[in-house]
Amino acid sequence: MNLQREGGEYLAYHHLEGDGPGILFLSGFNSNMQGDKALALEAWCQGMGRQYTRFDYQGHGESSGRFEDGTIGRWINDAQAILDEVTSGPQLLVGSSMGGWLMLHLALARPDRVCGLVGIAAAPDFTEALASGRLSPEQLLQLELSGFCAIDNCYDDGEPYHIAKALLEEGSQHCLLQQDRIAIAQPVRLLHGQRDDDVPWERSLLLAEKLASEDVEIQLVKDGDHRLSRPRDLQRLQRTIAALLESIA
Repeated sequence: MNLQREGGEYLAYHHLEGDGPGILFLSGFNSNMQGDKALALEAWCQGMGRQYTRFDYQGHGESSGRFEDGTIGRWINDAQAILDEVTSGPQLLVGSSMGGWLMLHLALARPDRVCGLVGIAAAPDFTEALASGRLSPEQLLQLELSGFCAIDNCYDDGEPYHIAKALLEEGSQHCLLQQDRIAIAQPVRLLHGQRDDDVPWERSLLLAEKLASEDVEIQLVKDGDHRLSRPRDLQRLQRTIAALLESIA
């Protein structure tokens, strides 16, 4: 299904009606709602009769728009539109990588709709990490000259990601980890692989420290990579969500 947006744009989504709290899945950067975690959670929720929603941001997957034109603010707005117009009742947010950054903003914007958060290799402020150290001098020069640069993609078909200068500049407006306190009071669970080459697992420790909530738990997976999508990782995710739902029932 598609959620219509201004200017003829639309967001593609899949929504299962069911019992609440519902689960809203937020995928990662240049990922989409057809990923292993999104589909595994849908099957799990369907088996329990629980409400579940997955979707694609603008420029991702089946949604309209070009990936290169996307910004963090735009994708936050996409997630908020899905929460407001597609889901009903309290929602548990599950955010993977960049989705872990967006879910924090969603919880800040709609605290009355969000009952809990689960981050999988959560990557708040990842645009700052790119701009301040991950990009080579050659990539920085390419950004200045053309407004874009290519970075390696270790996933999918191996095609490089094209990063826009506008993405990095706009992303700085949404950074959270430089704050003394992130005013999220809901329970939070963070899963992170210690063999994550994209987002250091220490990022989850810093996020936990910054969150206002006293109900924050971290699970470090010693042999886990960035995706955490192996069968045992998916089972761990389901157990974590089930326990969190039970604690907030």
